[in-house]
Amino acid sequence: MTHLDGADDDQADGPDNGPEAVALDIAGAVESLANVWAVAAQDPALRLSPHQLKALRVLKATPGLNLTALADHLDIGMPTASRLCDRLEAAGLLERGYHPLSRREVQLRLTAPGGRVLMEAAQRRAQALTGVLRVMEPVERVALRRGLKAFSEAQEAASLRSEHPDRR
Repeated sequence: MTHLDGADDDQADGPDNGPEAVALDIAGAVESLANVWAVAAQDPALRLSPHQLKALRVLKATPGLNLTALADHLDIGMPTASRLCDRLEAAGLLERGYHPLSRREVQLRLTAPGGRVLMEAAQRRAQALTGVLRVMEPVERVALRRGLKAFSEAQEAASLRSEHPDRR
């Protein structure tokens, strides 16, 4: 097994590589990544907040949500979700319309300009990440990809175990 810090297999189980120590190292890296991610997604003309971008991503993935469902997806209160949608609608990034079967329910949909904003934000983020990854050695990029894949798989497994504690 290759270790980027030069440790061999015998040292991989040492105190500096325990879950708590690694968690602290990862927390610092995630903070750095989150900063690159947030700054890169910003369009100076729009100045969208991370919540607004996330709302647009949710609406792209699940068009036609109502305000309650969007608030649940974003884990925010209804008044906050309503104000967020007001701003996005005023910017022309989402539209509200009546549900075809229930005129009492309002659906939220991403507009074409909203879709373009999401695509541009994704492109800016990819460019920012590419700039950072270019500085890394190829072996480090491979190790990062492998580690992130393993992390995602472990997180999914842990989530499944917490949802179904009787399964192992």
